[in-house]
Amino acid sequence: MFIKKIGIDLGTANTLVFIPKRGVVLNEPTVVAVSTPENRILAVGNEAKKMLGRTPDNIVASRPMKDGVIADYRVTQAMIRYFINKASGRMKLFRPEVMISIPAGVTSTERRAVIDATMNAGAKAAYVVKEPVLAAIGAEIPINVPSGNMIIDIGGGTTEVAVISLGGIVSWSSVRVGGDKIDQAIASFIKEKHSLAIGEATAEEIKINLGSAIGLKKEEEMEIRGRDLIAGLPKTIVITSSEVTEAIGDELREIIQVIKTVLRDTPPELSADVMNKGMVLSGGGALLRNIDRLITKITGVACYTADEPLLCVAKGTGIALENLEVYKKSIVSKK
Repeated sequence: MFIKKIGIDLGTANTLVFIPKRGVVLNEPTVVAVSTPENRILAVGNEAKKMLGRTPDNIVASRPMKDGVIADYRVTQAMIRYFINKASGRMKLFRPEVMISIPAGVTSTERRAVIDATMNAGAKAAYVVKEPVLAAIGAEIPINVPSGNMIIDIGGGTTEVAVISLGGIVSWSSVRVGGDKIDQAIASFIKEKHSLAIGEATAEEIKINLGSAIGLKKEEEMEIRGRDLIAGLPKTIVITSSEVTEAIGDELREIIQVIKTVLRDTPPELSADVMNKGMVLSGGGALLRNIDRLITKITGVACYTADEPLLCVAKGTGIALENLEVYKKSIVSKK
């Protein structure tokens, strides 16, 4: 089967590759390992993530995307090429058309960098679409109608909130708080309260298993291992769900503040639409337990989690690629 169209959700934490009619074919961490002496790329995705925090001096494993924007152009280009080649398989007779998601607040220079990196990575045509628009399309929100729809996309590096009407973004705001910051908050809390140092992977595991935006009626607990900062030796402690809720409170408040800002800046007619329909949550952060309830409670506007929130942006790229004419107002391209 010849692959002619590929959609890429280029996230700070994970990159998802979507092929129309086949769905999400790849979901790998946005990590690249580079050998510093010869400046050569050694591994991308899952292979590179295994190296994080475990490399010798001559190998650097890092995330080339910071807050959804290219931080290292050459490495990002190599990563996009890797994902295009892996999705295309061996039967690569055609150069595919590629659509990539970009944050709502990117500058024209940053947007150009994504398009150029995609073209140089082997695409026949490159399209870029703002992430909240793709998340809304993937969440099956009819964005081309003259009615306000609000999407809250909580990713690894940023949270983007936008009100969309007639295919375009009317008001939006973003904050550099996402899954990664929430993980850091958990690690810092455990360091201060229990004098225990834990790694990124452990913090993420705690968030997934115990994390909740609102205190749970039935307390849950989990055993975790780390390094005792006083004795310097390995140590095991038990942490509770209420501690995790306390640890992530500040980050959730920042996300809610951004939602309030967008609601305040939205024209009255569109605000009324949002009040009637509610807000839609997408992105990996939407999987945090009770985050929809917390947002509803504080803003007074109903909030719902989209189906498969992690895949919304990737699905949006696929739908937009299949219907370029319908979504042409939202797309910036280079052929």
